Amino acid sequence: MISLAWPWLLLALPLPWLARRLLPEARALQEAGLRVPDLDCFALVRQRRASERLLDWRAWVAAIAWLLLVLAAARPEFVGDELDVPVSGRNLMLAVDLSGSMDQKDFILGNTRVDRLTATKAVASDFITRREGDRIGLILFGERAYLQVPLTLDRETVRILLLEAFIGLAGEKTAIGDAITLAVKRIHEQEQDAGEQVLVLLTDGANTAGEVDPLKAAELAAQIGLKVHTIGIGAEQLEVASLLGGRRQINPSADLDEDTLTRIAEMTGGHYFRARDTAGLQEIYRLVDELEPVEEPESGFRPIRSLFHIPLTGAFVLVALLALASLIGNLRRRRAAREQALAG
Repeated sequence: MISLAWPWLLLALPLPWLARRLLPEARALQEAGLRVPDLDCFALVRQRRASERLLDWRAWVAAIAWLLLVLAAARPEFVGDELDVPVSGRNLMLAVDLSGSMDQKDFILGNTRVDRLTATKAVASDFITRREGDRIGLILFGERAYLQVPLTLDRETVRILLLEAFIGLAGEKTAIGDAITLAVKRIHEQEQDAGEQVLVLLTDGANTAGEVDPLKAAELAAQIGLKVHTIGIGAEQLEVASLLGGRRQINPSADLDEDTLTRIAEMTGGHYFRARDTAGLQEIYRLVDELEPVEEPESGFRPIRSLFHIPLTGAFVLVALLALASLIGNLRRRRAAREQALAG
């Protein structure tokens, strides 16, 4: 649909006609030493009968040019169909552990035993896809914490860079405190006035590296209103081959510091979750969706594309045509006058 942003400017359309009717006519000028090309079609025409003026193509071109100028001033615009645009204003950071222990193959994905990071990628990537309207960032941590993706609405980029991560990229140890501190720093630096600040931190171990204690980092998060949901990942029982033959049961999650992860969540107003298998991990991310719901689509937004440049360009072309016609007319008159003078 095409509409006018400032339709009241159309009231300027009769201004040239009113000026010609109401203003006194200009006195005839003496022959000037310097003749300047004029646009006599803008009401400053030589005296002629009304019927002659109606047949003058320049008058019609000038009228159309004026119409286009007024139309451009009224700012025509194309208004598209109404769109549903979800906007939550939430800053959501994901922190994923890439330490060496994430290589433990105690998860089942599609009837295949996979390591913890592969299962995390599969579940977290679906979670990212669902977070429409959130600004999402990605932190990868091991012995150090790295900002892989700053907060962005581009969920596909976050998902792709998560899938490209690999174990050991950030070192073999686990720096939980540094990961939380980095999230605090990045969110605190944001210029947007976000309504909610959330960090979802996934790890399978305890804090064994880094410069900041996890609980001290949790205090900093609580000070800026950053809610931290922690996820402890790893099976509690795994059957492995014994050195003496046969099979034995081990606990591959013996190093998981659930007490610290629980305290971090409590201090920041978040929740601690325990993921023992792929189904449990999927359920956890579904629960996070419920705790941090995606905003319902807000209707009423219509894309608008300005079209004023189209009539404005047309008006400039017509004015240039009139100026060119006036210049050619003046040149012809000068040539005729010169030839007459030479003949005389």
